[in-house]
Amino acid sequence: MNHRPFEDWLLDDQPLTPQQKRDLQNHVMNCSSCAAIAESNLALHAIRKAQPAVGFTERFQTRLVERRRTQRWQQIVGTLVLVLGGLGLLYWLASPIILEAFRSPATWITAAVGYFLFILTSIQVLGEVSTIVLRVLPNFIPPAILVLAALIGGGFGLLWTISIWRIAHVPRGV
Repeated sequence: MNHRPFEDWLLDDQPLTPQQKRDLQNHVMNCSSCAAIAESNLALHAIRKAQPAVGFTERFQTRLVERRRTQRWQQIVGTLVLVLGGLGLLYWLASPIILEAFRSPATWITAAVGYFLFILTSIQVLGEVSTIVLRVLPNFIPPAILVLAALIGGGFGLLWTISIWRIAHVPRGV
């Protein structure tokens, strides 16, 4: 049974044509779900609505303007703190490079080559150490423990994925 037009007619409070009224009455007599909606709608319309206190609108608008002014000020201060903090961090990270740039070209070229060689040799050493560890480690750890460690790691990965999904998933209202 198609409830869509009847539910819309019951909930929209729009004037209906005589044919629509007849169709709605016939449907409500045969459908308990739409009859419950119609009954709830009648009960809601029968309730006496409370009037706001005198001056409510003015007080509300005054508080709204004040709240917007406060939020604007907080945004300005927050942005200023973020920008100054970022500039300070950038200066702290870049100051050795900037100081090297003002020295003689031979000094900073030598320093750049030294940094490049340090990074290159560090990558090579880490590669060799990890190769040795991966070659020797299976001889010391039983396969059951390796499988258990893989299962535990997978379980933690699954929990992490679910928690990120639940945080990122915004429930949709009616």
